Order: sequence, then C-alpha cells, then structure tokens
Amino acid sequence: WRFPYLCQMYGGGSFLVPYLVMLIVEGMPLLYLELAVGQRMRQGSIGAWKTISPYLGGVGLASVVVSFFLSMYYNIINAWAFWYLFHSFQDPLPWSVCPLNDNHTGYDEECEKASSTQYFWYRKTLNISPSIQDSGRVQWEPALCLVLAWLVVYLCVLRGTQSTGKVVYFTALLPYCVLIIYLVRGLTLHGATNGLAYMFTPKLEQLANPKAWINAATQIFFSLGLGFGSLIAFASYNEPSNNCQKHAIIVSLINSSTSIFASIVTFSIYGFKATFNYESCLNKVILLLTNSFDLEDGFLTASNLEQVKGYLASTFPGKYSEVLPQMRNCSLQAELATAVQGTGLSFIVYTEAIKNMEVSQLWSVLYFFMLLMLGIGSMLGNTAAILTPLTDSKVVSSHLPKEAISGLVCLVNCVIGLVFTMESGNYWFDIFNDYAATLSLLLIVLVETIAVCYVYGLRRFESDLEAMTGRGLNWYWKAMWAGVSPLLIVSLFVFYLSDYILTGTLQYQAWDAFQGQLVTKDYPPYALAVIGLLVASSIMCIPLVALGTFITRCLKRGDTPPAA
Repeated sequence: WRFPYLCQMYGGGSFLVPYLVMLIVEGMPLLYLELAVGQRMRQGSIGAWKTISPYLGGVGLASVVVSFFLSMYYNIINAWAFWYLFHSFQDPLPWSVCPLNDNHTGYDEECEKASSTQYFWYRKTLNISPSIQDSGRVQWEPALCLVLAWLVVYLCVLRGTQSTGKVVYFTALLPYCVLIIYLVRGLTLHGATNGLAYMFTPKLEQLANPKAWINAATQIFFSLGLGFGSLIAFASYNEPSNNCQKHAIIVSLINSSTSIFASIVTFSIYGFKATFNYESCLNKVILLLTNSFDLEDGFLTASNLEQVKGYLASTFPGKYSEVLPQMRNCSLQAELATAVQGTGLSFIVYTEAIKNMEVSQLWSVLYFFMLLMLGIGSMLGNTAAILTPLTDSKVVSSHLPKEAISGLVCLVNCVIGLVFTMESGNYWFDIFNDYAATLSLLLIVLVETIAVCYVYGLRRFESDLEAMTGRGLNWYWKAMWAGVSPLLIVSLFVFYLSDYILTGTLQYQAWDAFQGQLVTKDYPPYALAVIGLLVASSIMCIPLVALGTFITRCLKRGDTPPAA
C-alpha cells in the first residue's frame, strides 16, 4: 500500500538508503525477537508474555486488542476487491466511462468534474456522504461483499492454524505470479520508462530529510507485522529446534525485495498513466489552438507546440489571451509527481491505468484477484493473532470448540464492520487505518524488547535459545535488542506524539460532489474521542493488567495465614 508512495514522496532511489538501514537496525532484530519468544514460550501473545512475567500479560492483551481493531476494518478492503472483481467482467469496464445524466442529454455532472474512475469509487462503490457527520445508511451491495469476505476468512481459519498454513501457500505465492505477468505487461506499455526513470533517479537532498528516515522505519515496522501478536502466534507452532534466526533474515529480505519489486511494477504503470494523461492534455491544447486560430490539421504537433504558442501570443495577443484560460498547463513531471497512497492507489490510480490497456477486462480480473489474495493473506495472519490466545485459554476452549470460537470472532467483526459500508464508512475506515495501530504498536514492541532484555534477562534468553536451537546470539542481535532498536522506537514514538500535538486539530479528506474533488475538513469532537479511545484502549491494557496482577498478589499475600 505505502512503499511506492513513500518512494515517490522521498526521493525515488534515494529512499532505499534509509529503508535498508532501518531493515538492518530495526526490522530483522525485532522480527527475530518475536519469532524467538513465540517458539520458546510455545503460546500465543498473552500466554507468552505472562510466562516471561505475570505483570506482562497486558502486552499480549494489547496485541490482541490492536489485532481486533485491525480485523474490524481491514476486511472491508477485501469487500471492495470483491466488488471491483465482479464488475471486471463487464464490457466496457464500468469505471472507464461516465454515466449519462437523468435527462440523457449529457454526462453526469459529478463524473465530468472528477473522472470516471473517481466517480465509480466515490459514488458507485462508497456512495460517500459529504462529511463524517452525515452517516447515511448501510450500502447493501458492499455489505454483501463484506459478508462474503468474512465467510472466506472463516472457511480458511475453520480448522485452526493447520488449515491456515495450507491456504497461505496459495494466497502468498499467487500474487508473485500476477506481479510477474504485470511486470512483463507494464514494461511493454508506452511511457513505462518515464515511470521507472522517475523511481530510480535519486534525489539525494531527501537523505537530509528526517521524515524520510522516520517513514522508512515505520514502513519496515508495519510491513513485517511487528507487535500484532500474529508472529508470536505462528512461531508458537514451530518445532523447538527450528532455526528461527535464519527464518527472520530470509523473511525480512523477501519482504523488502517484494516491496521493491512491486514498486517497479507500480512505477511502470504510473509511467504509462502519466504519459497517457500528458499526451491527452497536449492533444486537447493542440485541438483548441487549431480550431481557435484556423490552423491546418497536422500543422501543430507536440514537438513544435511551445514554439507556435509563442508565435501566436506575440502575433495575436488579444485572441490568445481569450483562449489562454481554457488551456491546461501540460507537464509530464507534474503527472509523475502526483503521489497517491492507500485506497486511492489501489482503486483509482490502477483502475485509471487498466481502463486504457488493451483487453482491460483481463488485466482488471488479474489485478483485483491478486489484491484479494493479498488481503485475505493479511486477514489470516491477523485472525490467528486473535484466535491463538483464545484457544490457548482454558476458560474459553473448555466451553467452546475451535470452530465455534472462530465463527464468533468472524461474526462479531463482520457485524461491527458494517459501519464501514455506510455512506460515511470510508471516513471511519481512514480513522481506524491511521490511528488504531500506530502509537499502540510502537509502545507494545518497545515493552516487548525491554521485557526480554531487562525483565527476563538477555543472558537467560540467550541460553534458552542456545539450548533450544543449538545456536547462540552474536554481538549484532544483542546490540540491536539491548540498545539500538529500543532507542529507535522511542525516537519514533516521540516524533509521532510531537507530530500529533503540532498538527493541532486533526483533519480528514472529505469528498465534495459539487466540485468533484477532495476537500479538507476538521474532525468533529466525537470523532476525536473515538481516535483517543482507539489509541488508549490498547495502550492502557499494559499498565492496567500489571496493576491488577499486583493488587491480586497483594490480596493473596494478605489472605495467607501466618506460619505456625
């Protein structure tokens, strides 16, 4: 979702320098830490941290709460992918042309002001309201797609981690096949080289930008799934002798290589889209000048356009000044520099490029099927982070079988997820996406690192790993765990906190149907309260559980009769 966007924002090729540095000092060490904890303690996130210290049960609980929040909103992406996939079999694609207005005298006004892809996304898919205050009603078509998405997830997690592991082979490997097909197609598109040149041309001044380094660290952090509890949950099923150190290195490198590979595909398509839009803009200017000044057809071309514009401006200044307001300023660099992330990249930019390809239905089906596989793969890991601690708990598993626990978790998430299918649903989606798992995860992983190194003890943990795998820890892992990684997380935490404070009133992007574009609005007080609750509800698990454990122990100590 974010790596191509970050490359575009922070200097193309030069962004790879902070990205790779952060992979070495943060990504690999913290991934190894979580895998080692899961494999050593043989439990889900709650049980694993309770084993390290009874006071740390809140760390695992905080991970489960964050994963629960993520499950609530993340599956709506799969619902949208299903919606687009079903519409991909139409000819022409429904987002390739604007619909007619009610009188059938022209195109829909909102669509003409925006674009056909934006109109299909904001009006046909989301039927978005003008602000978060206008809740609107549940849209039944996306709601049915959401039910289908949760049904697929339930069927995949029905038999627990054993069945999930088999499904992940398909959901993880198929996107690589589609990306390779897209790479071959992307490189043959007209203008693809413009996009790739933009990606790989380094802007070295961005290396001095602290935001580039902070975003590189954040991207590594979230793309590896640190702090969610899913890594600990999956690692708990490993054989004790499993070489999780090797796996941490391999997974980190594959993860980052995939991000770079996917960016090459993305930028080749970016280049095609930007070149197509740039040439369309030039053709409109050429047509306008040809008709306005009665020029001979074919006389005005892209190569002599600037020269002829200068001549017309000096020879016919009055007439040229009348035409000038209708002329767009066409720039290939401006088209390439338009940075889009998240849903905008997946459902607007890509669909814009796909509609202009030959056999667009085929490319659309392939793309949205790939997106669906990626989304379901993410959901399986996330659902496992919730289910493993629940099935580990004797209180829950003694009353309910695995299938019932899985069904209840999916049902509760699906019902709550219907909020995101309302007319204001996309605004709530952005709130959850931006605030449910940022500060919380940083604090969770910081406490995890301190717990292993300074509560459980680094030497003790090292001897456990050596007894378990037959391999000790070298200086690199010790230095990262004990010093570098925690300091980096504290720096990130301080940056995010100060950024939120300096921003002042939090704002969001709302769709204005009359202008056909996004406008910035302030969040209302109740939305700010929800944001605060999202951040606090997971973070507060850590001190509250520790306090509860302390009080319980004190009470037990008080009840213990004195020795005779």
